Amino acid sequence: MLTDTHAHINMLENPEVAIMEARKADVGIIIIPSASSDDFEKILEICHKNDNTYALLGVHPEDCEKFSDETAKKIIELAKDEKVVGIGEIGLDYHYTKENKDIQKRCFITQLEIAKMLNLPVVVHDREAHLDTFEILKSSKVERVLLHCFSGSTEFMKQCCSQGYKIALGGVVTFKNAIEPKEVAKEVDIKDLMLETDSPYLTPHPFRGMENSPKYIGFVAKEIAKLKNIPYDSIVFETTKNAKEFFNIVEE
Repeated sequence: MLTDTHAHINMLENPEVAIMEARKADVGIIIIPSASSDDFEKILEICHKNDNTYALLGVHPEDCEKFSDETAKKIIELAKDEKVVGIGEIGLDYHYTKENKDIQKRCFITQLEIAKMLNLPVVVHDREAHLDTFEILKSSKVERVLLHCFSGSTEFMKQCCSQGYKIALGGVVTFKNAIEPKEVAKEVDIKDLMLETDSPYLTPHPFRGMENSPKYIGFVAKEIAKLKNIPYDSIVFETTKNAKEFFNIVEE
């Protein structure tokens, strides 16, 4: 049974069909991250309609300027829901703008504090902000950290794993020119690895250009199995085991 640790199901054209197709593709567990506070209720509604579907609450760095005390209170209140298994996706993104670095950092740090207070793991978005992300995570002393859609080097991966952080890989690892992600996939210890699609983005080969969906996560698992030269079933079993332990999930 596969586990998709990061699928924006709420952004798909038909979330219910996507979940049904995922089940047929042996995807047993799906975790839906928030990008903004506008997502919270919709994601929880989807999760309550579907077994083994769980929510992350958090504000993406691209939406950080809308983060407020009210947003923080809303996360804390809604996190009482049994379907909430973590805080995310949160972090830093310097790809499009570096003008609001300080705002991004404050938003990130505040949400890390919420995670600590609630004893929940964090799912971190880090795009072209490796050093700042790493330093803030270390300073926060948050223990359960999953670096979503990992985009760093093998050396940075090892640095992160030395802190106890986990690595999530998705469709990018199937791209022919994705040299660094493939090296990370080869080198990362399987105990530190989880799978994701980041649906509707980053659709794996050979479906690039189409809307991504959890049903495609098997292609990620197959590529990583090939790169690591271990059986596909081992990737499926170990990454699902890691996800259940990390998010403290007991199947419904």
